[in-house]
Amino acid sequence: MSDAKRVEGDSIDVPVDNIPYIERTRTSPEEQQAKLDAALQIDPGLQAWTIRAVQFYLIVLCACCCSGDSGFDGTVMGGINAMKQYQEYFGMSEAGASTSIVFGIYTVAALPASYFPDKFGRRVAMCAGNCITIIGSAITATATTRSTFIGGRFLTGMGTAAANAGAKAFLAEITPPKSRGLFLGFLNSFFYVGQITATGMMVATGRWNDNLSWRLPLWIQLVPAVLNVTFVFLLPESPRWLYTVGKTGQARNVLAELHSSTADPHSPLVDLEMDEIEETIRAGGADKRWWDYRSLFHTAVDRRRTFTVMMMGAFGQLAGNNLITYFLPVLLGAAGITSQNRKLTLNFVNSITSYAGALTGCAIVDRVGRRRLLISCMCACVACLAIVTGLLSGGTDNTTRSNAGISFIYLFMVAYSFGWTPMQGIYATEILAYETRAKGLAFLNIVSQCASLINTFALPIALTRIKWKVYIIFLAWDMFEIIMLYLFLVETKGLTLEEIEEVFAQRDPRKYSIALRTQVKSSAPGRL
Repeated sequence: MSDAKRVEGDSIDVPVDNIPYIERTRTSPEEQQAKLDAALQIDPGLQAWTIRAVQFYLIVLCACCCSGDSGFDGTVMGGINAMKQYQEYFGMSEAGASTSIVFGIYTVAALPASYFPDKFGRRVAMCAGNCITIIGSAITATATTRSTFIGGRFLTGMGTAAANAGAKAFLAEITPPKSRGLFLGFLNSFFYVGQITATGMMVATGRWNDNLSWRLPLWIQLVPAVLNVTFVFLLPESPRWLYTVGKTGQARNVLAELHSSTADPHSPLVDLEMDEIEETIRAGGADKRWWDYRSLFHTAVDRRRTFTVMMMGAFGQLAGNNLITYFLPVLLGAAGITSQNRKLTLNFVNSITSYAGALTGCAIVDRVGRRRLLISCMCACVACLAIVTGLLSGGTDNTTRSNAGISFIYLFMVAYSFGWTPMQGIYATEILAYETRAKGLAFLNIVSQCASLINTFALPIALTRIKWKVYIIFLAWDMFEIIMLYLFLVETKGLTLEEIEEVFAQRDPRKYSIALRTQVKSSAPGRL
């Protein structure tokens, strides 16, 4: 930049005059977009299926193992909870107060995980979280008492939350703006890889008569964590984190390798991204006080972002998805299906159809935009829940109605996965400023897990008492979600992380983002 002395290597640029950087006029979103469009004409970015692109895909895949951890847990517990072998060993039932504790302790354990990503880097956060997950999974798989089993669940929840926070921040900061939605959505949709593996395995192990029927799936739960720990330090570190610790040369080289078509550290595209990182971090700083969450609420802009993060965390967990993820076998029983083998098989089928919806959403999120995708998905969820409520409210005597109700439960999960699965991986990550990203994602975990407590603690009891009427509660709530998303969701499609920060600084970010997208679409249709 013109007012700073640039020092090559791993040092940070230092302003040479006495004017505080934060007081200077920052580049507007329109100017940033114009510069990015010009840079992309010279350097269109990393080309698909080149050697460097394949290396980049492997980097993404390693980070996605953190999401596979989460997919294993929900479905492993949902599946083994339906097994008579597990119920008899621990004296459990499919629903009720004791089941609430076993399910809920996992969400209670998801404590803030902001210290490691900011202090030691995104890779260390992923590694540390997955090491805890490995220990927790081993304890759970070998538990001989209910208290030991619950302790293992606690550690597994804590490790998974920490690894996921590191993975989301990592991918947001290494992916190019034009494909960030695809890769962050793929990260979150990898949940279903774990889910499909777990449910498919339990179809077979559920037929066994010994305790290995439920212990083996718990052992397999640690496989994604082991893979991530094995390869995570072969990945490059986040360029934004490297910049904050003074390693500007390394940051520039990482951007060149992952974003530039020529791998030139001084490509116009890399220069632009480095300038944006420099401008943003200098203006806001990098908050290293991991224990202090006031930075999420300092200014009106911070509060807008944090409110949106809270909305995404709560809405994503309370839409009705956890009802099905954790308790589908219970719902199938309420719909008249009593065979354990059939319940486990249908649970496996649900994993496959949900993953198909998630992958479809990931593939189009960078085309249709965040607002349109999420609002459309919620409208479909409301329609499915309304039909399910009508079909299953008459009891289980009518087999045709019961089967139709089950079909729409599956369609609900396809619709949910289509919108929420990619958006939960993308949106909160990209709207948070760098200096509060790890802390904001940890706060997102707090909100998400508090919302999940309602599902994991209250739902087992509610299912035993009000049965099908649970659907009515989620139906009313999802209608409220649609209204809130329409009023407050900001469009971020195609913008750099730095441009998104400027959008949230406007008086009406939602309205401004829609107008900005229209402007860019008309001036540079290839970008959006």
